[in-house]
Amino acid sequence: MLHLGLDIGGTKTEALLLNDRGEELHRERIATEKASYPAFLERLLAFINHLRRRADAPFTVGIGLPGAVDPQQGTIKNCNCLVLNGEDLRGDLQRQLDQPVWLANDADCFTLSEATDGAGAGLDVVFGVIVGTGCGGGVAVRQRLLSGPNAIAGEWGHNPLPDWSADIDGTPPACYCGRAHCIERFISGTGLSERFNRQWGTAFSAPQILAAAQRGDQRAEAHYRHFVDAFARSLGSVINLLDPDVIVLGGGLSNVDRLYVDVPLRLERYVFSGACRTAIRQAAFGDASGVRGAAWLPQFAPAPS
Repeated sequence: MLHLGLDIGGTKTEALLLNDRGEELHRERIATEKASYPAFLERLLAFINHLRRRADAPFTVGIGLPGAVDPQQGTIKNCNCLVLNGEDLRGDLQRQLDQPVWLANDADCFTLSEATDGAGAGLDVVFGVIVGTGCGGGVAVRQRLLSGPNAIAGEWGHNPLPDWSADIDGTPPACYCGRAHCIERFISGTGLSERFNRQWGTAFSAPQILAAAQRGDQRAEAHYRHFVDAFARSLGSVINLLDPDVIVLGGGLSNVDRLYVDVPLRLERYVFSGACRTAIRQAAFGDASGVRGAAWLPQFAPAPS
């Protein structure tokens, strides 16, 4: 049996076909249809049927998306691909494809991938973190995704920044979730650039700010140091609660090599322990982890109802 993973993003949908050994057989992308839900569903079904014709064997179907499936209703919620909210995507696909379909949050898929055969392989508790445009997370315990009645396990980005101080951290714009001082407003590419530009009246992107810090720009370096401290505060609260074996970082900011030295050094002051032994690692599969995790859902997630 082969395994098809689909990663639905705001602009593109990526497909990855794996065999049972995790070897990549085919990868393809299409633009995400956002005009309406019927149009989205029609395009996605056409894409899956196209991939069926390319495959030489039947495949399971797992899908990662930037939202969650409501455990009671079975419909999608909190998705930034707005046409999906309130829709029974899994049920509609299962009826049309006549086979089970697995759905999960994209950060959960990332975490499952890294816990299965990535940077957390062989470890009991893996906390996966995506730090890119936003800030998401997921938890895997012995290669099984941790879930709950609200389908929000690992959503640390919408907790308040620990030890927030107006003098040190400033007051960010309200988060899109409606709450104030969310970690995502500080620990993300968007939050990092907004805070810097608000302070200095500039219009720099996160990569530009980090590159300037690397060149020795004092304003950018001070901003980077604040980012490291806020990151360590936020991860420290996760470690105090969950005590994972490893924290795996993905997303655009995970490519900043300095983080893997600077954040662990800062963590010790925020972790309730004499020393912090939690490993902080970069994702083994990089940007491909989300779609790989989607492909692995049928192997390591509960069967869909």
